[in-house]
Amino acid sequence: MYHRPDEPVRVKMPRQGEVLGIVEAMLGSNKLRVRCQDDKIRLVRIPGKLRKSMWIKEGDVVLVKPWDIQKDTKGDVVIRYTQTQVSVLKRKNILKMEY
Repeated sequence: MYHRPDEPVRVKMPRQGEVLGIVEAMLGSNKLRVRCQDDKIRLVRIPGKLRKSMWIKEGDVVLVKPWDIQKDTKGDVVIRYTQTQVSVLKRKNILKMEY
């Protein structure tokens, strides 16, 4: 999907309890290791409804929803951001990590 200059960019902002992160490693099947913006490394999974529609690779910026139990070590991927969306997040100073 390409962004046309005349269209506004829609970006899902992190809500309460969600955190931005960068994918460090693909661990097989639907598991990823993500370095989150709160300085924690989480083992994150891609939920079943997103597994076939969301292709993620190392270095992608994702939105993570930590689990209620083990919230410092585990979570789920909510969305993967495109390059255009990442630039909007940086411009609004929401993404403070090195990408």
